[in-house]
Amino acid sequence: MPMDFSTYIIQLNDAILLENGPNLAYLLRPTSPHGKDLVKEFRNPTRLTMGRYEGCMQSPWDDIAIQYVLVCTHVARKRYVEAFKEESQLVTFFLRFFTENRGWTLPALFSILRDLRDLAFDADFHAKYNGQKSECMEESARIIAKAFGNCMTDRTSPPDQSRKWGVYYVVGLVLKSYFRVNRISLSKNVLRALEANNDIPPLSAYPRSHQVTHRYYLGMLSFLNEDFVKSEQELTLAFYNCHLEAHSNQERILAYLIPLRILKGHLPSEELMRRFPVLNEIFAPFIAAIRVGDVAAYDRALDKWEPRLLELNLWLSLEKARELCLRGLFRRVWVATGKGNRIPISMFHTALTISGIKVPEEEAECLLANMIYKGFMRGYISNEKQMVVLASTNTFPRLVDRPSPLAQI
Repeated sequence: MPMDFSTYIIQLNDAILLENGPNLAYLLRPTSPHGKDLVKEFRNPTRLTMGRYEGCMQSPWDDIAIQYVLVCTHVARKRYVEAFKEESQLVTFFLRFFTENRGWTLPALFSILRDLRDLAFDADFHAKYNGQKSECMEESARIIAKAFGNCMTDRTSPPDQSRKWGVYYVVGLVLKSYFRVNRISLSKNVLRALEANNDIPPLSAYPRSHQVTHRYYLGMLSFLNEDFVKSEQELTLAFYNCHLEAHSNQERILAYLIPLRILKGHLPSEELMRRFPVLNEIFAPFIAAIRVGDVAAYDRALDKWEPRLLELNLWLSLEKARELCLRGLFRRVWVATGKGNRIPISMFHTALTISGIKVPEEEAECLLANMIYKGFMRGYISNEKQMVVLASTNTFPRLVDRPSPLAQI
């Protein structure tokens, strides 16, 4: 049955009186069925024509109801920039109510902030498509960051009804917005404020979905700052706590966790890669090349996937993992010589040449020195005799046994 504005006002008022957060969230969602009913009722509403409804509910809910009709109308007409502006105003009105209430309002807050972010994305996309400039996503990040502050400053609600239970969800929305507009440096301000507040419950007490999102972005920030040890820890926790049916989220986490594990010498199993064909297409050539020490094949894979890897900020990590391929090639030379302790540098140089890596012998010596320095092989180089003197035991240590492998990258 279609819903008119009077019925909408009654249901909105009931949800507030009963402190029914999920129902309130549903009533404020522009894509809900009643939104289309209101669009048909008012045709072309404006703030001026809707002014007669001011005072129909306790402030600020009369303004919120009016804003909701305006948002639904712009969404229906595909006027996304205007829809974003009206939704921004709706969020501002809602935050006035939110700061005076408890955690029951969190479902509604989450819903309108998601809608704000989605409308900002649509507005920027359509503006760019039409050759116009739009900064709606940046504006949405600022508004969501304000909501984060409102969650953090709840000092009067009982612990189990506190607005602080929304902190990590809102932080996830803020970080997602910053990543979308490539303003990642601003993330530090939010995380610093989060760390400085000792009154919020531990992360482990929050819903698992909040934990996974937060750890994913912590891992991403650490990855981009080249703190690979912390990045691996956070992404691993995010992956193992991710819902089994959230395939796209698992894929997003693994896109960065797999290169980190490769750098440590942990190559992913074929079973895992089969579950994620998109990642398998990218990483399979690198994994295969590392297994057999085929440096030329590794370099071809780097060239082929360079645009995509640069887009994902993964090119540098996989370029560093090339050392694992070199280690595999040099080990094959050692095996071919009967696992001897003294091997001429020229033999390693020849192996590089046969593999399609044409470098001077001096550079081959430099590569060997680097392998020894980083713990990929044990021994030393005799410059006088142009010989590599290898250790008699554990000549090529297992990659995973190297001390702090990620710290040496």
